[in-house]
Amino acid sequence: MSSLGPSPNGEPRTALIATLCAYCGAGCNVTLHVQDNEIVKVTSPHDNPVTHGNLCIKGRFGFQTRTESGSTAMGRVTERRRTIRIRDGAVSTRPDTLVAEEPLEIRLNGRPLAITMRTPGDDFALAAGFLVSEGVIGDGSEVQSIVYCAGATADGVNTYNVVDVKLAPGVQVPDITLERNVYTTSSCGLCGKASLDAVRTTTRHPIADTPPVRVEPALLSALPDRLRESQRVFDRTGGLHAAALFSETGELLDIREDVGRHNAVDKLVGRALTDDRLPLSRAILLVSGRASFELAQKAVMAGIPMLAAVSAPSSLAVDLAAETGLTLVGFLRGPSMNVYAGEHRIALEATVGQG
Repeated sequence: MSSLGPSPNGEPRTALIATLCAYCGAGCNVTLHVQDNEIVKVTSPHDNPVTHGNLCIKGRFGFQTRTESGSTAMGRVTERRRTIRIRDGAVSTRPDTLVAEEPLEIRLNGRPLAITMRTPGDDFALAAGFLVSEGVIGDGSEVQSIVYCAGATADGVNTYNVVDVKLAPGVQVPDITLERNVYTTSSCGLCGKASLDAVRTTTRHPIADTPPVRVEPALLSALPDRLRESQRVFDRTGGLHAAALFSETGELLDIREDVGRHNAVDKLVGRALTDDRLPLSRAILLVSGRASFELAQKAVMAGIPMLAAVSAPSSLAVDLAAETGLTLVGFLRGPSMNVYAGEHRIALEATVGQG
């Protein structure tokens, strides 16, 4: 092991640990970059005859270490940056842990399809969930393979930021153009009835919870705290959105974090696809932040009957929920919440008055 002293600009001390990757036995030499007992990066020498400086996804992101307190390191989704702290007039310099953000290009049968900014990790699930949300696939059998593209750059370097999804033989590839309805942001230019009709006509899993999911308000009120308690990376960075699936009895089924809440939902749906759990007809989807049209759309496309958010919904999200039978809950904070659509799934005891 060799250590690098602090740089002139105050960057944290980094220890370099040379080791051998044991994931597949190919003999890849790797260098672990460790700061404050945490692996922040994994590299391989360019002159290594096996890797030539390029690591597979396991080698790049699979290493973990433990801090002195015993908590699992989150170097795969976080990065360290120098920051100047000002507290009550006192100025100090220290490293800060930030959530990583990188672009992911999703290709379909080798053709570029979409680019989204995401937190690295669960990339295959993200790509699969995105295709479910777009109505391209609806079952795991329709996917032949999902791979990182080798030589993703002009000089042949694999960035692990390009994923190619190959559909199974016989699965029809939709006619996709640059003007297609890809909802990568809430300001994508889509609007009104055209968007609502697109979701209604393309969903492979119409909401069909029979009998309907029935949830007590008190159970819903407890879910945000359960979501927050499970956000490991948020605790370190304060800069991540989260999405979680709960059962109708409040059991946490899955949780994903990402810089984009729509990516977090896609990762949930993609994981459900690969685990053969679609449609999610008995699940509750909870998201941090607001409930945009795209999140309501993703819930509908996965057959999820209930979407809850800790902040406000958009008007188009409410319209879509009403059109498709989705239960939409907003401003879920403690015992308070607003139900915008699908109130038949909420066990309301009091008479709803007009206000």
